Amino acid sequence: MSCFKKQNGDASARRDHYQEITDRIVAALETGVAPWRKPWDPDKAGGPLSPINAATGRRYRGINVVLLGMSQFSFASGDPRFCSYKQAKEKGWQVRKGERGTTVIFYKQLHVEDRAAPADAEDRTRRIPLLRAYTVFNASQIDGIAPFIPPTVEEAPWRRFDAADVILRNSKAVVRIGGDRAFYSPATDHIQLPPEHAFRSPAGLAAVQIHELTHWSGASHRLNRDLTGGFASPTYAKEELVADIASCLVNSELGLPTDIENHASYVASWLDHLKDDKREIFQAAAAAQKAADYCLAFHPDFAESELDQPTDHESDDTATLAEAA
Repeated sequence: MSCFKKQNGDASARRDHYQEITDRIVAALETGVAPWRKPWDPDKAGGPLSPINAATGRRYRGINVVLLGMSQFSFASGDPRFCSYKQAKEKGWQVRKGERGTTVIFYKQLHVEDRAAPADAEDRTRRIPLLRAYTVFNASQIDGIAPFIPPTVEEAPWRRFDAADVILRNSKAVVRIGGDRAFYSPATDHIQLPPEHAFRSPAGLAAVQIHELTHWSGASHRLNRDLTGGFASPTYAKEELVADIASCLVNSELGLPTDIENHASYVASWLDHLKDDKREIFQAAAAAQKAADYCLAFHPDFAESELDQPTDHESDDTATLAEAA
């Protein structure tokens, strides 16, 4: 069972955050908006479009990217930084009075003695996933924080115009050109793309390349997702949900469009799944983050930057969150 604590830490609260978050996402989908897609103009935002923690420099991941993307402040001023009230205070910043924040979810493991373990067991420790909800604020809501300066292309070379080509080339995925549809075929393990002139822009082509590559990542000898569903089947819709979120995560890092068109039936199917299972969006976000990580690792500059990512004792690992319900 999940255990949550109120933000002030005085008492535990058994709020169902899984249901609350699912309800918010369902409400957004019912308006025809997939909330993991960028609600901002990348030409105005500039810089890295994925949210980062202003105090630690860590990238938010998975379900928290979706949640922060739903914030009315999310990148409205071109600033992708968020942090908690406590973190802001520790930095000497001040969240302005009356500002409303956005809820994010974090996890850590609580280690307790496993009294049911055999007396001669080497490990008598039981690990309990502890989920915690925090309120964070966008930098535009905080006084005293330095202005955000987007990194240059030299500092973030994975945001160059050819990033998608680099990733696709290094992945060794088989790509065939022709026809009027873009898709990944599990049976032949190849990506099919229309010719370049069929796309409105090079960025549009790159975004579709990444979307199909996220499907490619799910093959049994890669991340092993269920790709057996026929068109319009529940399994097919689940995979489209994962790929839709994953491609948005990758494209946001690369500075590419994320508004790839989806068939209306996908959204209807997603709604059915989310309404039936409050953990579905967490599981989809977990699978999407794995797919995004898998694809981004094919860009050597991004892979190297990940080695420099700071860590702490808490994580917003959606794979763990999905399993911890």
